[in-house]
Amino acid sequence: MADRLLLVEGEADRAFFELLCRSQTILAGINVAPPVEVGGRKNTKQGVLNLLATLIGDLNDGRLQALAIVVDADWVANGGGFANTVSQVTREVAAQGYDTLPIALAAGGLIYKHNDGLPDLGVWVMPDNASEGMLEDWIKQSVLPAERGILAQAEMTVACLVVPKFNANRLSKAEVATWLAWQKRPGEGLYYAVEGNLLDSTAALHIGLVQWLKTVFP
Repeated sequence: MADRLLLVEGEADRAFFELLCRSQTILAGINVAPPVEVGGRKNTKQGVLNLLATLIGDLNDGRLQALAIVVDADWVANGGGFANTVSQVTREVAAQGYDTLPIALAAGGLIYKHNDGLPDLGVWVMPDNASEGMLEDWIKQSVLPAERGILAQAEMTVACLVVPKFNANRLSKAEVATWLAWQKRPGEGLYYAVEGNLLDSTAALHIGLVQWLKTVFP
């Protein structure tokens, strides 16, 4: 069977989504990969976008059965944000015959339809297909109620740093890394939010992301 590919920005994202997909039996067969694993030059957001034309060609000739991407919105001040990110994606995929207006699913996520019958292209812009941010912001909004207290403590600890070395745009990364460092297995990556059963499967963003994945990868 042809691959079902979920393209993500980097290795940390790959590890997270592999476990998330495995946790949903119907999604267990999805191939999650960053750009360099499928012919890209860099594991970045732009690396994902640069591969779209090639991967849509793989859909056209049957090497791929289904394709979706997850990218961070990032920040408007740096040329990102949700609207700018969607515009970038649209420019890439419209040149390959996809509609210029994606369908926004009720639970979250975007679907691009093709004008000549290719499979739908799924796009999720982290964290919520509306706001600035990244995967860590999705995690912060999807933790179990029992984790909210320790997450709040992690946020306060990071806020008390006198001279933080990280850029302000990476604040949520520092907060989530601190929260994960206080778990039963300190030093694990983002995937431990899934492996450690720290996420609330009834949270709106969690439901939306899983439902989007099931829509793109039926």
